[in-house]
Formats: sequence, structure tokens, C-alpha cells
Amino acid sequence: MIKYIGRSAKILGTSKYIPEKIMTNKDFEKIVDTNDQWIVERTGIRQRHLALDGEKCSDLAYRAALLALENSGLAADQIDMILVGTNSPDTVFPSVSCKVQGRLGAVNAGAIDIQAGCTGSLTALTVAASGISSGIWDKVLVIGAEVFRDIIDWTDRGTCILFADGAGACVMGVSDSGGGFTSTRLFADGTGHEMIRLESDENHIMPILKMKGNEVFKFVNTVLPKFIKGFCEESGVTLEDIDFWIFHQANMRIIDGVFKRLHVSQEKTLINLPEYGNTSSASLMITLHEAMEAGKIKSGDKVCFVAFGAGMTLGVLLYEA
Repeated sequence: MIKYIGRSAKILGTSKYIPEKIMTNKDFEKIVDTNDQWIVERTGIRQRHLALDGEKCSDLAYRAALLALENSGLAADQIDMILVGTNSPDTVFPSVSCKVQGRLGAVNAGAIDIQAGCTGSLTALTVAASGISSGIWDKVLVIGAEVFRDIIDWTDRGTCILFADGAGACVMGVSDSGGGFTSTRLFADGTGHEMIRLESDENHIMPILKMKGNEVFKFVNTVLPKFIKGFCEESGVTLEDIDFWIFHQANMRIIDGVFKRLHVSQEKTLINLPEYGNTSSASLMITLHEAMEAGKIKSGDKVCFVAFGAGMTLGVLLYEA
């Protein structure tokens, strides 16, 4: 676990960008053997958004970045670093973050993509807070963005109903009024690397997403509650001390299971999974923006970010608003 001991890093502004195209559960009934009731009961998802033809991950990331800068009151040339959590970049290189940096005109910023499964944006937040705490950077733009449209196997009902496209962003800077990010822990179990993977097969030209859903479900429900409890103990807080949870929106059954094992009420979180599906690295950032926008996070609140994803990776991050 890392306890931040330098300068406090504070969230200055947030945003989201959701593509216009909507695909409902009813739409899936036309392409795979499934139905609305089956999808809702097993996932909690009712619809999801997909990027339009020609829209790439960098396009969604850029639009979210513009809104985050506007909401923070900062100009692009005030940003020192751009970090993008993504698993679906336009290309392996150049990075999404470099494309965003160029389009924004963030002439003083470095740019790094972070690939850590659905934990990518939480990892980016951790890196941003570390850089600000140590004095390397003063202002960091963090983005989570995904366009899964082109890597989904649209014949596999176990995965195609889950994943979707979107982007969220936040600007972070030095806090001059207390609070900020206080501690974090990142964890990986590479023995589970085959649970969620991108691979080629004889039926597809491009690599596609493959997932062992039952194994992911068991892993998360077994490992994540203990991981969160241990993190809180090391951070000097109890589960009851947490005022609000920003939780990765993967599957409603997973969210229900983890919260029940922690004896935490879902009134302390925001659920947008029914509307957006699993937007992977974008999920945490979209949820953060909607929670801030809805006034669910108040000054002085202790907020716990939680994510898990391919790798397998886990991450927890504690923030005082």
C-alpha cells in the first residue's frame, strides 16, 4: 500500500463523453440467442452506448478531455501530464494520450497510456496522485476511454452483451485546502491472465475479446472483499468510515456480492451499469463524474475508488473530498 506523504492531490474538475448510438437488450435478441430478461437477471444491463462508425478511442478521450478542462477552469497549456487508461487504443502506437495531447494543444504536457484491464483509469489516478504528491507535476489530466465495438465477438452472447464504449476524465492539481488522495494499493495476480484476454482466432481478422465469465465472477467475489478490507485497515479507516464508493461497473451480481460481503449499503454508491454497460477503463471516470454532478460527494467525504480487470488486476484508492 502507498500512503501519500507529500503534497495533496485534489480533483479539480470531471467530465464524461457518451457516444450517441444506443444498443438495447432487445437489439441483441436479433443477433444472438438471448433476451432482455436473461441479460438483466445476469448482468443488470438494459442498454449500452457504442461509438459511431469512424469514432475512435482518441476521439472519445479528446471530447471528455475538453469538458474536463472546461469544468476545471484550466487551459490545455497548464497541464503537465496526460494519462489515459485504455484497453482499446486506436493503434498500439502512437498512443491515445499523444493524440489527445496534440489535439488539445497541451504543449507543456507529457503523455502516457496505461493498460491494466478495467483497472486502467484507477491506475492512472494513482500515478497522477503520486506525481503531484512528489512534486513532479502540478496539474494532470486523467482519462479513461474505450471503444470496444471493434474487438467484440458479436456472436458470443456471454461477452457481446457486456461491453460498451465511452469516456470520462478528470483534472487533478495540488490541494491548498486539505483533503485529496490519501492512500492507494494496486495488486495483480498474473496466474489468472487467461480469464480476460484479447486474442486472434481463425474466425476473425482482428483480435477479439475472450472472457471466462464464471471464473472472473468467482475470482472477484473471493479476492476483492478481503483486498478492500485489508486496504482500509492499512489506511487507518473502517468500512463504516467510507462515505461513498466509486465502484467499477462490470456486472450487477458482482457489485451486489462484494457489497454484501462488506456489509455496505448500496445507498453509498452510484450505479449506472443499466444504462452504460461495462465501459472498462472508462467506467470509473464516468461514475466519478456522475456522482460529482449529482452532488453525492460532499466536502470532507471519504471516497473509496475500487476497480478490477484483466490481468488479473485490482486497485483501491482513498480520497477525501
